[in-house]
Amino acid sequence: MRDLDITEVARRSGVPASTLRFYEARGLLSSTGRRGLRRLFAPDVLERLSLIAMGRAAGFSLEDIARMFAPDGRLRLDRKLLSARADELDRTIRELSAMRDRLRHAAVCPAPSHLECPTFRRILRSTAPAARSKRTPPKPRR
Repeated sequence: MRDLDITEVARRSGVPASTLRFYEARGLLSSTGRRGLRRLFAPDVLERLSLIAMGRAAGFSLEDIARMFAPDGRLRLDRKLLSARADELDRTIRELSAMRDRLRHAAVCPAPSHLECPTFRRILRSTAPAARSKRTPPKPRR
């Protein structure tokens, strides 16, 4: 397959040309040359852009993603880093699921006033700032 110019890559991937240029400046992509003023990319750039998008969706920084590629461009995933991120996502899912359940209870609580509901009061106590500070603080995102 022939090289793709930046317009074609942007069209096929849905990634704006400005982002492609930014990724190239950050070392995430490399062009193969130019046709006139337009950058050319190897066809496998589309797969690489999918990997970058997946990494971003998983919460990895561009620096983390850049380290997932060897200097020769081959993929080299740090399995420990991926596992740690999956563990972080599991914690986030548990926290968000608990919050969803609390909100659902509040939405359908039959008590005349939420403050009369023992379950709602327990929810308030468990989400109070003092209760939250006893929990392990979330890790900062990179």
